[in-house]
Amino acid sequence: MAVVLGALAGRGIGDTAALGLDAAFPAVLLALVLPSLTEGHGFAGWARPAGVLVAGILTLRKAPFPLIVVLAAATTAVLRLLGVP
Repeated sequence: MAVVLGALAGRGIGDTAALGLDAAFPAVLLALVLPSLTEGHGFAGWARPAGVLVAGILTLRKAPFPLIVVLAAATTAVLRLLGVP
């Protein structure tokens, strides 16, 4: 239902850049990612941001989504195995 409403609203909006809606997706993505970089009230260590960085680079290079997920998770896992917090 929400997808249908979004598609209908998208047709009526027109130029998304003029309304600033082109920045909405990165803002929502950032809001979802930032809490995952902490544990409790402190910094979670460097392994998680490294995985996020790998995912970001692969996304910019337009890699397939499953590859992005696997390589980002593998980066974090390997760093954790090596003792990086």
